[in-house]
Amino acid sequence: MNKHLQQGFTLVELIVVIVILGILAATALPRFINVQKDARESSVKGFGGGVRSAAGIVVGKHFATGSAAATSALMADNVSVATKPTTGLPTAESSGIGTAMRCETSVACGNFVANYGTPGTATFTLQTGCAVTYTDTDGNVTVDTSTCN
Repeated sequence: MNKHLQQGFTLVELIVVIVILGILAATALPRFINVQKDARESSVKGFGGGVRSAAGIVVGKHFATGSAAATSALMADNVSVATKPTTGLPTAESSGIGTAMRCETSVACGNFVANYGTPGTATFTLQTGCAVTYTDTDGNVTVDTSTCN
């Protein structure tokens, strides 16, 4: 008996492995493509949480000073944030929630574009279409991920 030791793989075995890897890649690729949209949505939700936190800190500072009629709150870093009297919520202006978030300009807001044009609301829009809206009458923060691209 002549025993011949096989070394390496045959061409057929290599082709079968390549085909199997191709099928696995074709089924997994669409799942990785959707990760970008999920990342944008998460970024907007995180920004919305930041807006909520900033508003809460300003309200706390407003009432800690003892004057409910004050129209500004002086923060720990000596930055004055414009507030609504009695509620202490930051105004929906660049001097209010914009200053609290350090988003006085679009450049300071990273990938978000700040819009302070509508009275009572400030909108921070991600360049891909997602948006966070802050309302200064009740401090409501709305995160809209339905328009994320």
